[in-house]
Amino acid sequence: MTKELGKIEKVKFGHCGYQDACLGISFVLSGKGWGLGDSKSTWDAELIKHTESSQWTEEDRNKQYSEIMRYVSKLLKDAKVDSINQLEGKPIEVTLDGMLLKEWRILSEVL
Repeated sequence: MTKELGKIEKVKFGHCGYQDACLGISFVLSGKGWGLGDSKSTWDAELIKHTESSQWTEEDRNKQYSEIMRYVSKLLKDAKVDSINQLEGKPIEVTLDGMLLKEWRILSEVL
């Protein structure tokens, strides 16, 4: 595991994920010599309807929507901002396992 310093290059709340059929928050994260994307999202209820063959329920989707909003709330608090567009440029620390992103966080202690 390695830790790298970087920043939030871009942030977007809206359609993202598989074929832009998900709703959530997505990021471009970058540092010296590296860049990667991350998102927290779930199927958009207006684009992907639940069917009997779905392996998830509307309750599952509602839980994921709640988790996404709580995640956004924590990011805003940690970055000391009140809008997602203000997250751009904020310093971060990422944890990588080889080339795989394990986690990242806003460096709230330096803000």
